[in-house]
Amino acid sequence: MWLLNRLQIAWPQEWQAVAEANNERPPMWLRVNRQHHSRDEWLKLLEENGMTGHIHPRYPDAVRLDAPAPVSALPGFEQGGVTVQDASAQGCVELLAPQNGETILDLCAAPGGKTTHILEAAPQASVMAVDVDAQRISRVYENLKRLKMKADVKVGDGRFPSTWCGDTQFDRILLDAPCSGEGVVRKDPDALRNWSPQSNQEIAATQRELIDSAFHALAPGGTLVYSTCTLNREENQETVRWLLARYPQAVEVLSLEALFPGADAALTEEGFLHVFPQIYDCEGFFVARLRKTASVEPLPAPTYKVGAFPFTPLKTREAQAVIAAARKVGLEWDETLELWQRDKEIWLFPQAFTPFIGKVRFSRTGIRLAEIHNKGYRWQHEAVVALAGSDNPLGFELSAEEAQEWYRGRDVWPQAVPDADDVIVTFQHQPLGLAKKVGSRLKNSYPRELVRDGVLFSAPV
Repeated sequence: MWLLNRLQIAWPQEWQAVAEANNERPPMWLRVNRQHHSRDEWLKLLEENGMTGHIHPRYPDAVRLDAPAPVSALPGFEQGGVTVQDASAQGCVELLAPQNGETILDLCAAPGGKTTHILEAAPQASVMAVDVDAQRISRVYENLKRLKMKADVKVGDGRFPSTWCGDTQFDRILLDAPCSGEGVVRKDPDALRNWSPQSNQEIAATQRELIDSAFHALAPGGTLVYSTCTLNREENQETVRWLLARYPQAVEVLSLEALFPGADAALTEEGFLHVFPQIYDCEGFFVARLRKTASVEPLPAPTYKVGAFPFTPLKTREAQAVIAAARKVGLEWDETLELWQRDKEIWLFPQAFTPFIGKVRFSRTGIRLAEIHNKGYRWQHEAVVALAGSDNPLGFELSAEEAQEWYRGRDVWPQAVPDADDVIVTFQHQPLGLAKKVGSRLKNSYPRELVRDGVLFSAPV
């Protein structure tokens, strides 16, 4: 309700159309890898596989499927020929216009969709991908591996570039900043679970630190693209205006007015794009393109603070509900692990680390167990593999042929159908993941970034 009221005040002409668009089913946009084939060539492959799609009028690699499909059904997905990515995210890289031979930074890079898009557009560029979240940075590695690309991937705090890039300055920087997610509600209804006006202000403060550090890491004459997937002005226009006021002699706006026919429908008075989800049939987003015209004084050396630990322990009743639900699908753990929550994520942390909270920084600690959604819990693949154990009584053994289909991201049609609706699929009594029974098939939940093709077993099994 807060958000709706704020939309009505901030955007009196647009708020109703935004609310209606957020209630529609989001489109499934794909990005065709131009290093593999042209978009038209891939559309022919799509038709040969019994599916249809149409192109985006402004972004040369974008295809919208007429009907959503699992990634395992997309021709060339396993070989890196196509990636699931919203058209708005693709537009950010088009604005960046990366060139071969340049040094490029993707800041706040996880899960790596934009990193790989930069390398598709400029395969001879030197690309660094940085994100503060060690758990999410693993997705960058996975996407690079699937697309057979290389980048310099680092875990680092974007506010302190000297700690991960030293004195390096970049020709182009893409900062897709963390935001409140107001533009992606129709794709992720839980995006605003913890939304509040106060959280907007806190996020905007972080964004100002990030855009300031990105600007310092940019070489004079270089291009900075700042983007978010939210709708409020505090995180968008006002963040960029803050940078312009801070360095008035060293930065200029590169207007997006002539970017493509019809861009004026989303153009701000400064020359930024502020796109509502109903305008271009994609996520709501904001993007600004800036040029650094002169050097600026370096940032002061960082003073390290541990900061607030972003998790809170689950209360007894909530923890008992999670434990009971996990047991139903065959996941158990002992008393040395405790349940904690961050936003809609449920994590398991070792009890032994709690005395150190607030005293040291943690990286890659614990297991992400589940995500909360309106129908219960969405168990995470890494938790199933880590906790199910060998010879799980709720396991459902696959044959070698079925296991290969699972690793290829395809649904499995077993000869005998399990009794339970949710089963841990196993091979040689080791857990492969969690599957949901749909009729006589097992729906594949294997993470798409791990999907592999070709010969998966080197010897008969």
